[in-house]
Amino acid sequence: MINWSHCRIKRFLAKKQKQNRPIPQWIRMKTGNKIRYNSKRRHWRRTKLGL
Repeated sequence: MINWSHCRIKRFLAKKQKQNRPIPQWIRMKTGNKIRYNSKRRHWRRTKLGL
C-alpha cells in the first residue's frame, strides 16, 4: 500500500507544477488584456502546499 500513497503524492506535485505557470499570450490578446497575469501562481519559498 505504501507505493500507492507515493504515487498519489507524486501525481499531486505534478499537477501543482503544471498549474504554476504564466497565462498564455493568446489569452491576453483574446480578453483584451483584462487578464494580465495568473493570480494563482505559487512561489516555492513563500507559499507552501500543505503536504
